[in-house]
Order: sequence, then structure tokens, then C-alpha cells
Amino acid sequence: MQENALIDVRNVTKVYHVGSEGVHALRGADLQIASGDICSIIGRSGSGKSTLLNVLAGLEQVTSGEIVIAGKHLERMTQSELIVFRQRHIGFIFQSFNLMPYYTALENVALPLSFRGVPTVDRLKQAKRMLELVGLETHMKHKPNELSGGQQQRVGIARALVTDPEIVFADEPTGNLDSSTSDEVMRVIIDILREHRKTLVMVTHDSHIASFGDKVIHLLDGRITDITINQAPEGETTKQNEPKVRETEVKLDA
Repeated sequence: MQENALIDVRNVTKVYHVGSEGVHALRGADLQIASGDICSIIGRSGSGKSTLLNVLAGLEQVTSGEIVIAGKHLERMTQSELIVFRQRHIGFIFQSFNLMPYYTALENVALPLSFRGVPTVDRLKQAKRMLELVGLETHMKHKPNELSGGQQQRVGIARALVTDPEIVFADEPTGNLDSSTSDEVMRVIIDILREHRKTLVMVTHDSHIASFGDKVIHLLDGRITDITINQAPEGETTKQNEPKVRETEVKLDA
């Protein structure tokens, strides 16, 4: 185990029971992720990558093994404890955006703070800052059907970050976007997370999107077959090719 591992996965298995049959989705997964790592999990359909993301996020229980995040054993927690843990430590970015259709962009971003009991004025102020951070300061009153796919995913990014999580889990975050918009959205995600030293664990089937990570975890038939270190991640921007994100001083925990 890495001494500085934020996420420590120890011999994790996950078996789904279909009738009398057992389907092995994960087979003895071992993995360490340090604070600030940008990690991609890649594999073909049915390889177990979404299952791995779900057990890491505490959305599903492991069949055996241990998952330790920020020093806490997820497999020992009750459902209510897991809910509190996710609210405090984790942000989510979804493939299908998962925005409330009748809420504005501002209201969607503020929603996770309402679950924490943050007063309305404070949560709207923080949501506004997050939308400025992702370059949507002129779209705060727009509803999802008034936004492009890329803009909707930027709202999703802002919502994932509004609670100042240590870790962001992203499930195919560009799966519903064209290639040009996918690159734009990934650069927004990577730049913000690197700047604020957040950890990203992202599932993708796309090798180009996986190349944005500095650590790429390869899955096949429920097994981690390889972990490669990317010396020049795609998300490393140059002065000539910087993402168009508003430059604004924002503290995620403000």
C-alpha cells in the first residue's frame, strides 16, 4: 500500500447472483490511488469498470475484500453512514448529466448544499461561484433544455464540486457528447481538479478520453490487468491551447 494512498482497494470481489448462477464482476482487485491523482478506468463493455466505480463510491457493497477511503472502511459502513460519507467526501459527474429539468442551472448546482442544510443565500452564492468557474456565468437562469450538451455537463461539473469533495467520480462523463465538445469538457474537468488538488476517478471506454488521466487502470473480465502511468496526460494544457474557462478566484470551501 502507498503510504499516501487516499483510496486503497484490497482484494475486492463482486459477485452478482442471477438465479442460481454467480456472475463475477470483479475478481480480486487491488489498487491504490493517491490524493490528487487523475485516474482513468478503461475496459470494454462488461469488463467490470462501472462496478469498480460503484463499489469505490459506496453505491454497491463488495462481496469480499476491503475498500479504505480517507482512512475509513466503506465495507463496514451502514447505508446511512455511507450516505453521510458520500455527502462529505465525494462528488459525482454523470454521463446523462442528471439535472433537474425544472430547475435553473444555478438551482441545480446549489441542490447538494440543500441536503447539508446550508442556508439558501449561502448555497446560491456558492453555486454562482461554481458556475463562474466553469464559464457559465451568463447561463445561470437557463434550464437544462435551454443548454447544449456541453453546457449541461459543465453544470454537472459545477454541481459535483460545490460541496468541495476530496474525490470526484465520473461515469463516462463525455459519453453523450461529440468529440470536440468531449475534449473541451475534459479540459475543464482536468484543469479545475488539478488547480484545486482534487482526486478524479473516471470510467470510460474511450482510449482518447482515458489519456487525460495520469494513471490509466485497465480492466478485463473483472480483473485489473495493467496500470499505466501517463507521463504526458492529454489534459496538460499549453499556453496556446488553454480551455476557455473564466479566470476567477474561487475557493471551493468558501
